[in-house]
Amino acid sequence: MAEIRAFRGIRPAAGKEADIAALPYDVYNREEARKAVEGKPLTFLRIDRAETQLSEETDIYAPEVYQKAKELLWGMVENGDFVQEDKPCYYLYELTMNGRSQTGIVACASIDDYLNGMIKKHENTRREKEEDRVRHVDICDAQTGPIFLAYRNQESLKKIVADVKTGAALFDFTSEDGIRHRGWKIADTEKISAIYEAFHQMNALYIADGHHRAASAVRVGVKRREEHPGYTGEEEFNYFLSVIFPDDELMIMDYNRVVRELNGLTPEEFLSGIKKVFDVEKLDKAEHPKRKGQVTLFLEDKWYLLTLKPEYENCDPVEGLDVSILQKQILEPVLGIQDPKTDKRIDFVGGIRGLSELERRVHTDMKVAFAMYPTSIGELFAVADAGLLMPPKSTWFEPKLRSGLFIHRLS
Repeated sequence: MAEIRAFRGIRPAAGKEADIAALPYDVYNREEARKAVEGKPLTFLRIDRAETQLSEETDIYAPEVYQKAKELLWGMVENGDFVQEDKPCYYLYELTMNGRSQTGIVACASIDDYLNGMIKKHENTRREKEEDRVRHVDICDAQTGPIFLAYRNQESLKKIVADVKTGAALFDFTSEDGIRHRGWKIADTEKISAIYEAFHQMNALYIADGHHRAASAVRVGVKRREEHPGYTGEEEFNYFLSVIFPDDELMIMDYNRVVRELNGLTPEEFLSGIKKVFDVEKLDKAEHPKRKGQVTLFLEDKWYLLTLKPEYENCDPVEGLDVSILQKQILEPVLGIQDPKTDKRIDFVGGIRGLSELERRVHTDMKVAFAMYPTSIGELFAVADAGLLMPPKSTWFEPKLRSGLFIHRLS
């Protein structure tokens, strides 16, 4: 029984949403973040990456960075750039990209549901990456970036969402990357009760994207519990900001691989080495694989279609993933890449960048590229339900949720 609560959201004042909304903090490196905030005095990236507001020599994990984030956030609230609801609400957040829309319910999920495994994960997190957001959330006393959760579509929620969307939107703007963002507030007590009950009947929710943000939010909640031994479970720090989408509206894009060299092999030897497991067919032009079990390959200015031979198919939730098969049958035995998390010869390219980016990388700093068929949301659920973990860089979700549109205060 998932505990998904309404909350007194802090959100941009009317008309300021487009200026405040920002991509997640972790899609930028340091130089990109500093450039992205130039000439944008309201962008939320100034808060999520507060080192951009300090000298370039400042360590991005220095204490003054987190203090600056706190100062900027609550300064904007005081200035009226943000408003806070008088009563707990749910919200809807719709993103439309290339004519395809997905609508999530903005709410607060329970840290206990995360700790007891009702909110299921499919990736490991790195402790050092968590530390940054733990300090950010704890010092700001607010969750500033939502966790992207998914649920198996439920008809009752779909009807409520459709009904709410017939009303006036809180905001409606198109960001620089062409994605349309719309939001609605749900303050009606009957709808609030119906949404709460619908989630309460679910026995699982799934982290789609934002594993580090989720782990960090939970760690802050546990820390606050230790600091408040008399806590009741009703305090805001027991919950974390989420946007929860039905599985049938989500799109996972391909997450592709590029490798720096052929492990001492000639191109001919490399192609010969993979023909035991894959049928190899030369293509006339760049193409995406058309189904599970296929990979397209760019090598020496030529594209190839690799199709897994039936005897190598695998029904295991993890071992049967295309990214696992590529690792087990090509990257490790042929190219000598034992651990893709640490091996400097491999890099990963999100599908949003297209096949032309794979060609560009091979023409500059890489030798071979692999274009993958996207992992499905069903495969993600199967891995999480089995209590297993996906290989690194298995899923690339688009569009990315904006930070700054909804904020959850912890005290």
